[in-house]
Amino acid sequence: MSISRRIADDQPDHFAFSAENKKKIKAIMAKYPKERKASAVLPLLDLAQRQHDNWIPMKAIEAIAIECDMAEIRVLEVATFYTMFNLKPVGKYFIQACGTTPCWLRGSDDVMRCVKDKLGITSGQTSACGKFSLLEVECLGACVNAPMVQINDDYFEDLDYMSMSDLIDRLNKDDVPAAGSIRGRQGSQPEPAPTSLTNVVDFPASSAKTSAKPKTGKGDDHA
Repeated sequence: MSISRRIADDQPDHFAFSAENKKKIKAIMAKYPKERKASAVLPLLDLAQRQHDNWIPMKAIEAIAIECDMAEIRVLEVATFYTMFNLKPVGKYFIQACGTTPCWLRGSDDVMRCVKDKLGITSGQTSACGKFSLLEVECLGACVNAPMVQINDDYFEDLDYMSMSDLIDRLNKDDVPAAGSIRGRQGSQPEPAPTSLTNVVDFPASSAKTSAKPKTGKGDDHA
């Protein structure tokens, strides 16, 4: 997707960090040497996006460039590289659907088809109601529970067509379910139950002390 398509046509005339975020910026900048202010560009982009309804206007790019002592184009390069940064308005629920190989093999096409059927949108679009936006992205790192999507800050895993449909219905009512496996798995454990490390063995205290006794070097066997 070209930069021109990712940047919103309608831009605000002004952007300034809130007083609370200015304090956060000061704390962030303190983590880096004065000559390395550019290192703070990622957290400042995140602050700007959270402050501005989950998207970053060009005036915010300018403000971040000043704070980080960077050229504006450098800040824009970072913002356009990462799919987690939005340069145009998105819905209240921003769905990032993973389409990389593990999720694809486990049915991410069905998840994407569900979003299209329910909301009438494909990647890069926002629903007519303005409440949902969809973007197909590369690996989100939850391959063991594929297929999965990220909605705003949360991961929803072990999805299929029907569970994605139920998830959209709940979000449409602003009934946000707990993040994680939709099927209730803990971490990436097998669905029936854990199959390893299920037995806890209590060792006698004397045995534990003996096993923990350091070697003195006397009488030890050496190759």
